[in-house]
Formats: sequence, structure tokens, C-alpha cells
Amino acid sequence: MHEIKRIETAIAPLKQQLSQHPLYRQLSSLEDINTFMEHHVYAVWDFMSLLKALQRELTCVAVPWLPAPNPHVARFINEIVLGEETDINERGETKSHFEMYLDAMNQTGANTQDIQRFTSFLSQQKTVQEALDNTGTQTAVKNFVNFTFEVIDTGKPHIIAAAFTFGREDLIPDMFIEITKEAEQNDNRSYSKLLYYLNRHIELDGDEHGPLSMQMIAELCDDDAKKWQEALKTAKEALSFRIKLWDAITEAIQAKQPQA
Repeated sequence: MHEIKRIETAIAPLKQQLSQHPLYRQLSSLEDINTFMEHHVYAVWDFMSLLKALQRELTCVAVPWLPAPNPHVARFINEIVLGEETDINERGETKSHFEMYLDAMNQTGANTQDIQRFTSFLSQQKTVQEALDNTGTQTAVKNFVNFTFEVIDTGKPHIIAAAFTFGREDLIPDMFIEITKEAEQNDNRSYSKLLYYLNRHIELDGDEHGPLSMQMIAELCDDDAKKWQEALKTAKEALSFRIKLWDAITEAIQAKQPQA
């Protein structure tokens, strides 16, 4: 795990920049969280494409079926797919985390029209780029999603896994939950779906998916120095695009807040 530690050391400044990002200080109301969710929902969606790309590369999804080259990694990916694509919501219903996020947005009053138009275009066989262009998506969101698909298009499992592991770790601070709880008490509305999603997200990423994803990277890169270098480069780029997305969301929240 020496190379894992080397990557974690190298990306530590970027992770610190994210953890101390001004965005979190802007989240003073539920309206601010709604603005955040309206942008962040695209990252919730394209996470699933990263995951399914790994499933395509590391398991067998073709017919006729053949055994996966690495059953341990295949099992890990299939377990994450089970949890992300077919989890159980707070009412005991089977839903993907993306659908659970949309339900939370609807409950809090966030705008879901843009993301629904986006997925509607995809269902009509439009490309991701065409769907982004036709929904007027903010530039930083487009760049974030486009980077994800550039990673996927490499077809290299260790690169896809690096973006998945180091670029998608739990980045939602406890203050999200605290703001939502306070809002729930103050206006008598329920934000149960958002609270459930946030807690479920933290539970899965911290307790299960995080440690297993590190093992996946170690097995995919093994003793190949070039693969480890490509993994490091991808990790840095993924976090950089996340920072730029956070910058854009901060600006969007500030633009909606009343001027003093």
C-alpha cells in the first residue's frame, strides 16, 4: 500500500482545499442547499457512469458469460452497484441513489427540471455532450461531466478506478445535515429524504466502499509504475475539477443572496 500512501500525500493539498472551501460558509439556508443540489445532482448522476464503466471493464456483462479475470475486484464492483443502483430508501422502496437524490430535491423544493430534461435527452439516444448543451447546463458542470467521460473513454480500469476512488470520496460535511435538521425544526416541513440520503451516503462510503476501493486500486495497478503514475495524475485532475465545480456553486449561491 506504499503507492496508495504516496498518492494520498500528493493529493492532500487538494483535499484540504476542498475541505476548507468557501462554499461551506455560504450554506446558511435551505435555499442555499437547494442551489447546491441543483448543480451537484449532475455529479450524483455521472458517478453511476463511472461505476458502470468499472463494472463493464472488471466483470462480465456480455453473453456468452465468462469468468471475471479478478473475482475479488468483480465482487467489490458488483456490491457497489447493488448499493448504488438498487438501494433501499427510507420507505423501504428499491431505488438508485440518483433517484433518491431527485426525491430529496423535490421534497426540499429544489428545481429538478434541468436534470430531468438532461436524462430525457439521453433516453432519446442523444450524446452526453448534446444533452448538456440542450439543457443550458452551467459551464463548470459541463466540464466536470466531460472530464468524467474522458476518463471513461480511456477504457483503462486503473484510470477509471482512480477517478472513482480519489475523486469521489465523501465530500459532504456534517454541516449539510445540521442545516437540514435546523430547517426541519424551524418551518415544520420534512426534509427526511435529504437527511436519509446524506446519512446513507456517509455510511456506505466511510464504512464499506472507501476501504474496498483502495484495495481495488492496489490490485489494478499492482507493481506497474506507469499505472500508478496515471492513477496519481487522474486523482489530481478529478479533485481539481471538483474544486472548480465548488467554485461555480459558490458563485451561484452568492448571486442569489440579497445584497447588503
